[in-house]
Amino acid sequence: MRCLSLLVLLATTTFVSAITPGGKHKLVFIAGKPSHPPGMHEFHAGSMLIEKCLQQVPGLVVDRHDMGWVTDEATFADADAVVIYSDGGKGHPAVQDSHLETLRALMAKGVGFGVMHYGVEVVPDQAGKEFLAWLGGHYENAFSCNPIWEPHFTSFPEHPITRGVNPFQIQDEWYFNMRFRPAFSDGIAAATDGDTKFVPILIATPPDATRDGPYVAPKGPYPHIQAEKGQQESMMWSVERPDGGRGFGFTGGHFHKNWGNNDFRKTVLNAMLWVTKVEVPAGGVESTVSEEELTQNLDVKPAPKPKKTAMDMPKVFQRVVQR
Repeated sequence: MRCLSLLVLLATTTFVSAITPGGKHKLVFIAGKPSHPPGMHEFHAGSMLIEKCLQQVPGLVVDRHDMGWVTDEATFADADAVVIYSDGGKGHPAVQDSHLETLRALMAKGVGFGVMHYGVEVVPDQAGKEFLAWLGGHYENAFSCNPIWEPHFTSFPEHPITRGVNPFQIQDEWYFNMRFRPAFSDGIAAATDGDTKFVPILIATPPDATRDGPYVAPKGPYPHIQAEKGQQESMMWSVERPDGGRGFGFTGGHFHKNWGNNDFRKTVLNAMLWVTKVEVPAGGVESTVSEEELTQNLDVKPAPKPKKTAMDMPKVFQRVVQR
C-alpha cells in the first residue's frame, strides 16, 4: 500500500521545478552500502564530504541517505534530482524491490538523475533500457572495462558542469567504453537523439598499455577494447531529456582520497547543482577538503589480509617454492 500511495503522489505532482517549503531546489543523494577494502568505495564518507561542500550553495538543500536507498520514499515528493553513488550490477540500488518503478515515475515528471562510479553499471536485462533513456548510456559488463589508470583531462566543453574546472590528471578506476545509445555511440562528441541532448564532459585518450589491461574485473584484455587504441573515451557525460530532466554519469570515484583534488571534486559538485537545476556559479562550486576531513566517517572495514609468503606455508610446500 505504501508503494501504491507513493506512485499516486508522484503521478499527481509536478517535478519539472519542484521547490521545497523553504523555497529551495532539492537533491536526494543516496550512498551505497559498505564495499571494497578501506579507502575504496567509501560511499558514506564520500557523500558526506560532498554534502558538506554543498551546504553553503544558495537555493539548494541536500537530503543525503546511506545504505543504498532513502529511509522514507516520501522525500521524493519535492525532489528535483536523485543521485546514486554506490555499487552497481545486479546489486544496484535502482533495481532492488520496487525502486525501479519509483524511479520511472520520477523520471516521467522530469526529475534529474545522476550515477557515480560503480553506480553507472546495470545489468542490461534489469535496467539497461531505463538507463539508456534516463542517462544516455551505462557500463555493460564485458563490453565496457574498468582499468585503474591516470587520464589527462586537458580541455573541456563549454557546459555548466565544467565551469571553473582546470586541466587535471588523477589515478582512479576510470571506466570507459560505455554502452551508449546509438546516436551517442562514440561517446566523445555532443549529439542529439530526438529531443535528448548528449554532451561528453571528461574526455581523455587511454594509453595503449591501459587498453591492453589488466582491467580490474574481468581482467581482460578484451579484443574490442584493444582495437580502439589511440581513440578518445568519455569518463563523464551529461544529457538533457525531453521530459525536462537532466542526467549525468561519472565513472570515477573509486579511491576516496581523490575527493581531496580540487578539480576532480569541483566537476562533481558542479554536476550536482546542474542536475538539480540550480545555477552553477561562473567559477564553479568553491570548496575545501582537508587531509583530516578525508579520514573522517570512513566505513569500518576489515584490513586486507597479508599476502602469504613461502615461510607461511607448510614445510613440504616451502621446499617446493624455494626450488
